[in-house]
Amino acid sequence: MHVATERLAIRPIQAGDKDQLFAYRSDAETNQFQGWIPASLEDVERFIDKQPTVFNTPDTWFQLVIVEKTKDLIIGDIGIHFIGSEQFEFGITIHKQYHQQGYAVEALRAVITHMFNDLHKHRATASIDPENYHSIRLVERLGLRKEAHFKESLFFKGRWVDDLVYAVLKKEWISN
Repeated sequence: MHVATERLAIRPIQAGDKDQLFAYRSDAETNQFQGWIPASLEDVERFIDKQPTVFNTPDTWFQLVIVEKTKDLIIGDIGIHFIGSEQFEFGITIHKQYHQQGYAVEALRAVITHMFNDLHKHRATASIDPENYHSIRLVERLGLRKEAHFKESLFFKGRWVDDLVYAVLKKEWISN
């Protein structure tokens, strides 16, 4: 899967991406809401090695990288969880140097549009920690609605945390 926008190229993660991925994913403060923070390049290598080889395989997570075209630099990544054959969940990580520049909105708009229009998915979801205000604003800006607030439903980093679920249907995305 390859998607391009005016400023970005979005493509599957590759072994050669490990150094750039480690540069922003290893920042524990910026990635406090992420479930995976690599401690070494070897962690990143293992993460890349376990990626599925086929995009759009039900019940798998597939990792894409976001490349800023003019600098040919990876500035983030998007994880896509294929839930059965009709739905998908997504998550995004952006390098802190590229926050607040519209890259996340641009990348996710392109990917969600591709998923709905080209892969004919029915529903997109995002699972967000209620304390992750930036991600909440991001998905609301994209037009997703809050569908659920689960109390202490996830055991994350040694404690029970709440989980917000946001979603949008294909028919809502088209009219968005």
